[in-house]
Amino acid sequence: MEFLVHMKVDQIVDSNGAEKMLREQEAARSRELSDKGILLRLWRVPGRRENWGIWKANDCDELHNALVSLPLFQYLTITVHPLASHPNDPMGLSKVSATH
Repeated sequence: MEFLVHMKVDQIVDSNGAEKMLREQEAARSRELSDKGILLRLWRVPGRRENWGIWKANDCDELHNALVSLPLFQYLTITVHPLASHPNDPMGLSKVSATH
């Protein structure tokens, strides 16, 4: 199951380089989730502390566990949109056309 996930990073109170350390840990965890096939794509919103991503999980519980494992989780406002296939999806149509 795929999900469109929006994340807004709230203000981080930086004490002794805490934000830099958290961002490094976040990058490492994101790579791990990508390697596991959970985090498929990620885009930043220019000029904002926000991003949109395509995430893949077997169910909502698995997605939740991945999201709460992010080091920045306590500073994130997250909105999740479950995705379902659409009959007019160009990618889906091209797959059907290629088989006929």
